Amino acid sequence: MKQGKGIENPESRFSAVLLAAAKLPGVRINRETYLRSALARHCSEDDIRKAIEETPAAAGVPVEVLDKVANDSIRFETGKVSALSAAAGIPGVLALPATVPADVAQYFGHMVRIAQKLAYLYSWPDLFSDDGDDVDDATMGVLTLFFGVMFGTQSANAAVGKVAGMMSKQVAKKLPQKALTQGVIYPMVKKVAAYLGVQMTKQSFAKAVSKAIPLVGAVVSGGLTLATYLPMAKRLKKHLSSLPLAEPSHRVDDAEVVDGEVVEDHEPLATAHTHQHGADAPAIKLEEPQS
Repeated sequence: MKQGKGIENPESRFSAVLLAAAKLPGVRINRETYLRSALARHCSEDDIRKAIEETPAAAGVPVEVLDKVANDSIRFETGKVSALSAAAGIPGVLALPATVPADVAQYFGHMVRIAQKLAYLYSWPDLFSDDGDDVDDATMGVLTLFFGVMFGTQSANAAVGKVAGMMSKQVAKKLPQKALTQGVIYPMVKKVAAYLGVQMTKQSFAKAVSKAIPLVGAVVSGGLTLATYLPMAKRLKKHLSSLPLAEPSHRVDDAEVVDGEVVEDHEPLATAHTHQHGADAPAIKLEEPQS
């Protein structure tokens, strides 16, 4: 692809779809409401309040409880997205131009939903603190990295681990803005976005083929969604739950992330946390998309 075409390059294509998905009705999860509902049957009111005001880790919520709640959320979102995907597969070949973009958008929307739920359970801050429709660059960056983890890229694993480590050390309530938009994490975000843009195109083609035959297409489309969404959500859960940020008793105070430049550690980003945290499939190395 020629540069300068904007939306035509893989990175821009992925970012545009992610942004559109993040703006869909019902996609954004209210952190306080979700944590209160998810922890209601497992924790005391004091622990829930502390989990909301600080983090579940600071509240000392047992890992077993968080894992159970996370699995429940994954099952709920997987069932929902699979049913919607199957419904979108019913019209058949004549409706392909309308159903394929909608199906991809709702699929990505549910990926954003489960990413938020898992992030909040494992002590990440509110990803959508602004009530408006805009999505800031730091949120776009961390969601891109989360998607990269879900797709099994080692580079995304490393970058998410790096961000989590920074937040853990700084005892912060917000995402590290400059790290995700200007610092050493930013080039990795761009590379992951480009890689995911290529994968998104392949996935869209597979979904288009599955919808070519009415009714049968519905079953295939729903099954394809189930077969991809579930392991990806599990992969993100496993990675987030393994990070220091999720460890019990990690407290958050009123300090925010230092917005200064990110300093390189002695260990290169590409080799930090590169061991596989995924489920059902080995991590794959990030490859530069072909232009």
